[in-house]
Amino acid sequence: MSGSELFERFMALHTRDGGVVMPNAWDGLSALMLADAGFEAIGTSSLAFAATLGRRDGRREITRDDHLEHARLFARLTELPVNGDFEDGYGDTLDDVAATVEAAVDAGLAGIGIEDTSGDPAHPIRDFDDAVARVRRAVEAAGRRIVVTGRTDNFIQGRPDLDDTIRRLMAFAEAGADVVYAPYPPDLDALVAIVTAVAPTPVNVLISPADTVLTVADLQQAGVKRVSVGPALYRHAMAALDQAVTALRAGDLATATTGLDIGRIADLLARGPH
Repeated sequence: MSGSELFERFMALHTRDGGVVMPNAWDGLSALMLADAGFEAIGTSSLAFAATLGRRDGRREITRDDHLEHARLFARLTELPVNGDFEDGYGDTLDDVAATVEAAVDAGLAGIGIEDTSGDPAHPIRDFDDAVARVRRAVEAAGRRIVVTGRTDNFIQGRPDLDDTIRRLMAFAEAGADVVYAPYPPDLDALVAIVTAVAPTPVNVLISPADTVLTVADLQQAGVKRVSVGPALYRHAMAALDQAVTALRAGDLATATTGLDIGRIADLLARGPH
């Protein structure tokens, strides 16, 4: 499938009634499980991927090539549209961003996220003009061959400024971003304000507003077009592992060794290409 065909396939999920629920995988088996459950697209999670390698998220401890290979695996195994959670585009310059987008297209990804983060804990959010220029350059490089999501991390970086968040998302949309995204707006009113301000550009939501977890139907009613879960499924799996480890340390082998049936694992793995 060509990049333009993949773009149209993925974008159609965002523009239809109800939009799309796009869960995030972290390894081959989790990607296959999501595909087997009937989800129509999956995303990577930069945090979950970094954790699988024993590295930190948002500190440039993951390289572009690391993440490309990771995302390419999901696309190959599932044949679903895969959206890459590619942090700030992996580089300081606009050319770096463009190179990352081109590489994502070449890797067969359907979507790519470009954040306004910097990787610098002392100055975690890029200045407005720089952030917008990076999204604009990503869109130019994409050439409608890959869906570009423009993302601001104001809320999760301790900058609870709704006006600036909306200003950034509107500018990303005006720069050509196909989808916009601000993880964890404070409440439903803030989410509705974002959706209204950037319309008709589709809005992604990470699980829900910060104050309460809504249902997918509630989010759809608010006008959300894509729901992702970031590292939530990975954290859920790690919570189960944490409980099993605690049981094992206490000598409880029965509790520690329950889990997904080996036959189920083998069946899922057999469905992937070989």
